[in-house]
Amino acid sequence: MAYWLMKSEPDVFGYDDLVRVKREGWDGIRNYQARNFLREMRKGDQVIFYHSNATPPGVAGVAKIVKEAEPDPTQFDPSTKYYDEGSNPADPRWDWVTVAPVKRLRFIPLDELRTMPELVDCRLLARGNRLSVIPLTDAEFAAIVARGAR
Repeated sequence: MAYWLMKSEPDVFGYDDLVRVKREGWDGIRNYQARNFLREMRKGDQVIFYHSNATPPGVAGVAKIVKEAEPDPTQFDPSTKYYDEGSNPADPRWDWVTVAPVKRLRFIPLDELRTMPELVDCRLLARGNRLSVIPLTDAEFAAIVARGAR
């Protein structure tokens, strides 16, 4: 099993939305490195659901991968903001995975995450990191979940 952190803006699609709909395709990834991480995800992998572009940003819950990478249908739909006219249906450029909620955590703001020694090397806290999908080590995932359980 691998561990991941996935960012979403809570006013667009937050953890409460995932709980409400029970499972959802993680659409709109338009960065090649983040897309490649999606392609590495396997059914059963665990995900830290992170609220980005929020006041404050931080961890909201745990989710899991319930369906592995497949073409993101929004890339072919001109009515969506994620439409990519250059993506070929015969060789799609962008993928999504389907996620489902596991458990809500006590919200952990970014400032608190920065104080955790277990996260000193975490990509989330790296200067200049803007990726919306990143891998986590077993220790990073465990530390976040333990902190959120308090």
